[in-house]
Amino acid sequence: MAFEVKDIDETQAPLLDHLIELRTRLVRCVAALVLAFGVCLYFADQILGFLIQPLKKAFPEGQGQLIFTKLYEVFFVELKVALFAGFCISFPYIANQLWAFVAPGLYAKEKKAFLPFLFATPFLFLAGASLAYYIVMPTAFEWFLGFEGSAGGLEIQALPTANEYLGLVMQFILAFGMSFLLPVLLLLLHRAGIVTRDQLVGARRYVIVLVVALAAIITPPDPGSQLLLAVPLLLLFEGSLVLMRIFDKRSAKEAPAGKDDPEADQSAS
Repeated sequence: MAFEVKDIDETQAPLLDHLIELRTRLVRCVAALVLAFGVCLYFADQILGFLIQPLKKAFPEGQGQLIFTKLYEVFFVELKVALFAGFCISFPYIANQLWAFVAPGLYAKEKKAFLPFLFATPFLFLAGASLAYYIVMPTAFEWFLGFEGSAGGLEIQALPTANEYLGLVMQFILAFGMSFLLPVLLLLLHRAGIVTRDQLVGARRYVIVLVVALAAIITPPDPGSQLLLAVPLLLLFEGSLVLMRIFDKRSAKEAPAGKDDPEADQSAS
């Protein structure tokens, strides 16, 4: 059976029906998040152990530790870990619920234009988070630990707390994951007619400065992680320009056919 994207729904549901549907889908989203949070809370120790691995590998073999300075700190760390992991797991379902609420108000052409971005979003976020976890964080942590030593006859030793480390890990993952959604944002703006490819090409030098500044702001203050974020973002920007050229060529080919089509003109009127 061929997959068919239907056009905008003919039904004109009253406002109350839309609000009831919105409430239902929001309840489902919250229920999915709570369920995922509960499962992740059960495996919080294993998830935290997974997040600790980049720091463990940065320390010399058999050395390194995470400390806590408040009696309740580790408990709240596990809650944060479970909530963070639960949101990541439940996000595809949440996005599906939001799409199911918005889709009936879109035309078939708009649905086909938006669906690729909906599917690309989790993959791009996962790509950015993987880059942060497997490459950026180990490099950054080794650079940070390089400041250990002695000064003034006193030993300088790294004793990170569990809460501070988790905050740093979440900063890395969210910064790289959200930054990798740049192509989705640019292509959506392009398809909506807000920006054109020529405008972005003309502003390339400003985009480079903006990307470097953004990488310096949202990453920890080490040059390695800033560079490892800025370079992929610039590559994603250039890739977005290539996709825009393809879309523009395709639209230019389809425009004359639609313009000469009497049925299209009649439906438009």
